[in-house]
Amino acid sequence: MQLSNNTILITGGTAGLGLAFAERFLELGNKVIICGRRRERLDALAAKHPELITFHCDVSKTYDRERLFGFIKETHPECNILMNNAGVQFVNDLKAPLHLDRIYEELDTNLIAPIHLSGLFTEHLQTVKNPAIINISSGLSFVPIAIYPVYCASKAAIHSFTMSLRQQLKSIGIKVYEVIPPAVDTELGHQNRADKNQSHGGMTVLDFLNEAMEGLEKDEAEVAVAHSKTLRDLREKAFGRMNGEEQ
Repeated sequence: MQLSNNTILITGGTAGLGLAFAERFLELGNKVIICGRRRERLDALAAKHPELITFHCDVSKTYDRERLFGFIKETHPECNILMNNAGVQFVNDLKAPLHLDRIYEELDTNLIAPIHLSGLFTEHLQTVKNPAIINISSGLSFVPIAIYPVYCASKAAIHSFTMSLRQQLKSIGIKVYEVIPPAVDTELGHQNRADKNQSHGGMTVLDFLNEAMEGLEKDEAEVAVAHSKTLRDLREKAFGRMNGEEQ
């Protein structure tokens, strides 16, 4: 994948992996557009990076996804890369009545949004040079952690969808990549922790980013980073280990 001279839209770009990708792509000489739900973060990032383009929206909402696509077509028609990165993660106790609003939020953000945005952008991407879609899944696509059943299921679905998308778009010249992170030290799932400022540990963002960018530069269709390679390759054995079952 060409890593410079692109115009890249990154959803969920105000924190975590999305922000890390945005800043790295800026350093490499790309035009970068990020969107997010938190206007104050968008404003702070625009002040920190004057060259960064920001758009306030919630990709879990159909209207906002269509509004985002309209903004790109009207103001940045040269956009050639869509990175579906936005995601949320909640604990769900399947022994108790479920909070449907949280389930819808996870599925709308993690699964419906990437599917819808990919569909919106496909025709447009055929008109630009070096078009690509990058979907961010998870090592949990392959081996779920049982306390995050909906999150893990949504990421498993993204993995499957990305495989189909890659196959279908191959004939029209749009490359489709999947970046598969392990646990990375970000604020994802912070609402599940007693200390909302505490990260969940895992690989550093910088180490993740370096390995992910190397895989994209090598044109790897599936960029499985660090421990996610093990989860992909040894899913059955890893499921028991991660969920406290004896081997």
